[in-house]
Amino acid sequence: MELQLNGHNKLEYPPMHTTEHILNQTMVRLFGCARSKSSHIERKKSKADYFLSQSPTDEQVRVIEARVNEIIGSNLPVSEEYLPTAEAAEIVDLSKLPCNVSETLRIVRIGDYDVCACIGLHVENTSEIGRFEIISHDFADGRWRVRFKLR
Repeated sequence: MELQLNGHNKLEYPPMHTTEHILNQTMVRLFGCARSKSSHIERKKSKADYFLSQSPTDEQVRVIEARVNEIIGSNLPVSEEYLPTAEAAEIVDLSKLPCNVSETLRIVRIGDYDVCACIGLHVENTSEIGRFEIISHDFADGRWRVRFKLR
């Protein structure tokens, strides 16, 4: 049987896209928030939006940056598996998926740190990413926008 998966409308830069996954999981763990509501992932710099009750302090921003770099430096394998949507729903949040999602989903794991449904491009190991750097951030109306790059 041939798998029928949803297509993707653009090609991300795999190191940056994988970093977005790590950042998302870091935000979930540190702040108890949802994964990014929206993001713009590019090779040169990227941004992601999170809904929080208040802006992270400068110290918290440093902790976010350090934690993401710690995970990157852990040389974690990045793997994928294909699961029926119903089975995937038991291990990942499917609320952001389109209504016409395929019956089979690609589940991407970053070691034991993160797991999510994703059709984007990723590195094979976090050792391929480089160093994560938060270059700016702002907070307005409950939305914290963080801009970041890789070195």
